[in-house]
Amino acid sequence: MIKLFVCGVTGAMGKNIVELARQSGKFEIVGGLGQHPEEGLNYPVFEHFDDVSVPIDVIIDFSNASVVDELIKFSVAHRCRTVICTTGLSKETELNIQSASRSVALFKSGNMSLGINLITKLIEQAASVLDEQYDVEIIEKHHNRKLDAPSGTALMLADAVNNGVTLQKSVELGRKAIGKKERSTLNIHSVRGGTIVGEHEVMFAGDDEIITISHGAYSRRVFAKGALDAAAFLIGKPAGLYDMNDLLADLLETKIK
Repeated sequence: MIKLFVCGVTGAMGKNIVELARQSGKFEIVGGLGQHPEEGLNYPVFEHFDDVSVPIDVIIDFSNASVVDELIKFSVAHRCRTVICTTGLSKETELNIQSASRSVALFKSGNMSLGINLITKLIEQAASVLDEQYDVEIIEKHHNRKLDAPSGTALMLADAVNNGVTLQKSVELGRKAIGKKERSTLNIHSVRGGTIVGEHEVMFAGDDEIITISHGAYSRRVFAKGALDAAAFLIGKPAGLYDMNDLLADLLETKIK
């Protein structure tokens, strides 16, 4: 069984990962990083990486952006393959991840849902065909406790648009109250409220039609499942930075075989 360590184990996503990992029969939960753990857990919960003293095959991180730099240091020092699911990372942390991937296998995605990563490919293709003839807007909705805006997924979808178009669009959060819409600008609108798990819509608005590509997550379990798939994928992989494109290619190759 794969020895799994969960960073953010006491949070909502961490609990979903533990539940699905146990159901899968592929993973052994050897411990986690978190605060205020429930009583009666059959694995240790540590508050600091310096205290971690369990054997680990792979780490799944659903924590907080402020934790990720220490996580990366730990992963490199102990050669622990790591799935990074936390969003809202600074440019410095992103560079640290790039550097660390030369020493250890890391997996990073703005969204761990297989579905959202499939539509990312569709959006890139749509942007390539529609190109400069359509305005592009992204609307993302999340629960009122989400700390970062725009979401990592919205930024990933914006990248997909820019990968498809001929001329790169500048990405802006929201839009000014005065002034017309410029096709050279891609606006991301962030909505926060209630218990919305996650909804994303990319709108291509032309002169006589509107094309929308959307995805809605109705449970955090979809992200937990994707993270566990990524963790299993990393086992045996050499140092490098992997993402959902690598996982999807691996899944497709397995089905073809």
